[in-house]
Amino acid sequence: MTKDQKDNLFLLIKSLTKSEKRQFKLYVGRLGVNTDSKFLNLFTILDKLKVYDEVQILKFGVVKKSQLANIKAHLYRQILVSLKLNPSHQNIRSQIREQLDFASILYHKGLYKQSLKLLDKSKEIAIQNEEKNLAFEIVELEKIIESQYITRSIRGRADELTVQATELSAANVIASKLSNLSLQLYGIFLKTGYVRSAEESNKVSTYFNDHLPDYRMEEMGFREKLWLFKAYLWYSFLLQDFLNCYKYSLKWVNLFNQHPSMINLNPVFYLKGNNYLLESLFLIRNSDKFKEHFEKFEVIIQKDSFPKDENVHALSFLYLSTNRINLCFMEGSFDEGLLLIPTIETKFKEYQSRIDEHHIMSFYYKFACMHFGAGQNEACIAYLQKIITNKSLSMREDLLCFSRVLNLVAHYEAGQDYNLQSLIKSTYHFLLKMNELHEVQKEMIKFIKGLQDIYPHDIIKAFKKLHSKLKEYENHPFEGRAFLYLDIISWLESKIVNKPVGQIVRDKFLVKNSKVKK
Repeated sequence: MTKDQKDNLFLLIKSLTKSEKRQFKLYVGRLGVNTDSKFLNLFTILDKLKVYDEVQILKFGVVKKSQLANIKAHLYRQILVSLKLNPSHQNIRSQIREQLDFASILYHKGLYKQSLKLLDKSKEIAIQNEEKNLAFEIVELEKIIESQYITRSIRGRADELTVQATELSAANVIASKLSNLSLQLYGIFLKTGYVRSAEESNKVSTYFNDHLPDYRMEEMGFREKLWLFKAYLWYSFLLQDFLNCYKYSLKWVNLFNQHPSMINLNPVFYLKGNNYLLESLFLIRNSDKFKEHFEKFEVIIQKDSFPKDENVHALSFLYLSTNRINLCFMEGSFDEGLLLIPTIETKFKEYQSRIDEHHIMSFYYKFACMHFGAGQNEACIAYLQKIITNKSLSMREDLLCFSRVLNLVAHYEAGQDYNLQSLIKSTYHFLLKMNELHEVQKEMIKFIKGLQDIYPHDIIKAFKKLHSKLKEYENHPFEGRAFLYLDIISWLESKIVNKPVGQIVRDKFLVKNSKVKK
């Protein structure tokens, strides 16, 4: 990883828009003494550099090596303060925090009634916008003021604040437990992917049921419901229960549709909810609903009223690109999918500081599958090598494993069989080490290993035999997960009838669609 990617200040400066840079200079220049300050000169230097180079920075003679760390820290803080004052970064949450800070200042000035008045107004806004942690913080400050000073603001004030504190605390506890559960399940999925055995399934179910707090849906607000749907979604994903994935991701999106003001306050959660909804529809292969929701999603995020910032732009690109690729997989339009790849890869550079490497590697796997489907096996292998040789990334184990299985098949298809035996051996040992050597993988490796002993006139018979064997596992609760990563059934059918795999997938898609429409 290069130095410019490691330096936080450099990354922050490079993320600034022209207007944000202009505002920073105006903010710094409000005091004449700052116009020629070391930190402002350092800002100008870093803004001009293409990559972070400390030697080059020191050559300008603006700062000494011994001063650099402190001046960088000061500059970093000044940029953040400037961004905080920028109207584009102001939202309800920041406005409530600002009012809370003002109320605290008034309290310390001894202006208790003014402080309470401001707190009461801010609390109402916080509750309306489901900012219950902030509301609880406000109530706690109100209690301090009421308990220390005789304000005589309202009769029965103590009872009112006690009830409010109790209700907000209970809601925050529920939300915290649900968010913890959701995060833990997501962590399991990132590490291992879908459950691989009945034992793992039971373990996940036990964990979920033990950590799911008691709740009453009618007493839950927007925030608690959102975390509840998230927890159920990740639980369903882990168990490969894709119909329930669809159910809870739809509940997630509809929750925002019922509370449209929450979209502006939580655009990232809205984007993620729609992405999981589309992913669920992709996994259950419901192309009509997929296209319907994708079109709605695309229209909404392109509206001028939809929140716009660097994070939203990056996530919008990520989710739109992923689902465009997924649509090509569903329809078997691999050649069309290949046309999307150059544009997506170009955007990787633009969003390199905002898209983590795990997502990049996931894209590489999709690109490899797209090239495999289009019969471009050398390109497929090239993308898989980017994943297989990446030693610095702790990726999902299942993605790593299926990258190696596809790599094996692609080498066979490309006619690169000069080192096939060593490749089979290394793949076998890797799957064994990762505890990923299941029946589908075993059958695949055994088949490829034995291909050299099969006479040419018996090859179709061998493909049919493997196809028949793997069809037994297609709907297996745990073995079936293999087909989520690699459509090996369609590949085998393409070999049997001597047609491109893309045509096989396309024909299946057309047949399924015609049946649905009837």
